[in-house]
Amino acid sequence: MSRSAVVLMSCLGLCAAACSQEPPPAPAAPIEAPVSQPAAAVGYACESGKTIAVTYPDTETARLSYDGRDYVLTSAVSASGARYVGQGLEWWTASRNGQESATLSRLGPNDQAGGAVIERCSRPVAALAPAPVGPCLGSDLRLSVEGGDAGMGNRVTTLALQNVGAQACSLTGYPTVTLADGGGRVLAAVKAVQEPGNYFAQGTAPKPVPLASQAKAYFDLAWNVVPHEDEGEKTCPEAKALRLTTSGDTALVSLPLALTPCGGQIRVSPFRPVSSDAAGPAPTA
Repeated sequence: MSRSAVVLMSCLGLCAAACSQEPPPAPAAPIEAPVSQPAAAVGYACESGKTIAVTYPDTETARLSYDGRDYVLTSAVSASGARYVGQGLEWWTASRNGQESATLSRLGPNDQAGGAVIERCSRPVAALAPAPVGPCLGSDLRLSVEGGDAGMGNRVTTLALQNVGAQACSLTGYPTVTLADGGGRVLAAVKAVQEPGNYFAQGTAPKPVPLASQAKAYFDLAWNVVPHEDEGEKTCPEAKALRLTTSGDTALVSLPLALTPCGGQIRVSPFRPVSSDAAGPAPTA
């Protein structure tokens, strides 16, 4: 084989090898980092009539725009409120009674606080939503007699539940009432009937009664003291104590209370925020 043929064969082999190789994969597109939303600027109205716009991109930085110039300040130690310093300036804010006050000052020697005040500014801040009020617990309630009325064989005692806890709470609907005899046994023959009113007063529909610490809610206990002889009742049960639970708890709240309910029932009104206007001295059974 001639030399030229050998060269030709070698070239053809190299071309075939080159054609058989797969092209390199295309570079993958770079993964873009998510774009963070810029912090919204907060406007402070100053006593001079000017407005200072400040953004807080993180807990350590305040970007302040004032008089056509931008400044970047960083968080610094403060006895109260939030303090930022940088570029010869100090920005100090504090919130109180729904208002955020702010002071822009020049830094003192060696970047100390207490330099000349440039602007005094403020802005209203959104009021925090009140914390939800939970149901009153029996352990935080104290039961007492507030008054009563009597007439035509009927008796009414107005009772109060006082919130003696440190936190506000709420009472809803009717109390669940039972009576006990002198030995502490429940008078099962006497049923508590829930009624919005009584013999002496027209009732209202139940509604929640919020109670601040030391505040009171009221309800009425009504009964009849005339034996129902036509039903075979000659004497009426003697109760010596009243016990109740609220809709929010199962803990008992007790009070010594002597009464002789006839007819096998007592009537209980819903909680209300005020004592009955007709309430007078507590009646005797």
